[in-house]
Amino acid sequence: MKNVLKLEEAMMFVFSIYLFSLLHFPGWLFAALLLTPDLGALGYLGGNKSGAFFYNIFHHKGVAIAIYLLGIYLQNEKIQLAGIILFGHSSMDRVFGYGLKYVTGFQFTHLGQIGRQANHKPL
Repeated sequence: MKNVLKLEEAMMFVFSIYLFSLLHFPGWLFAALLLTPDLGALGYLGGNKSGAFFYNIFHHKGVAIAIYLLGIYLQNEKIQLAGIILFGHSSMDRVFGYGLKYVTGFQFTHLGQIGRQANHKPL
C-alpha cells in the first residue's frame, strides 16, 4: 500500500507540472520556485506550535487548491502559480514521506515519524 500512496502523490506532482504548463511562465520558473513552500518551516523559530502551524499552511493541499481556484476566479496567473507550486511541492514532499506536522515537533507528521529516531517509516 505504501508504494501505491507514493505513486498517487507522484502523479499529483506530475499533474502540477501539467497545470504549470498551461500558464504563461518560462519552464525554469517551476523548478526555481518548487522549494519555496519550505520557507514555512521558519515558523519553527517561534517554537513547535507556531512551526507546525506555518509549515502546515504552506503544505496543505486544500489551501493550495483554494489559492489556485482563487487565481482562476480572479483570472490571475500569478495566484494560480502560487497554488500550483504549493500543491506540487506538497505532493513531492509526500513522495519522500514528509507529511503535515504535529505540534510535538518537526519529526512528528501525519504520515509517521521522520528522522533518525523514527519508530516507523512514513508512507
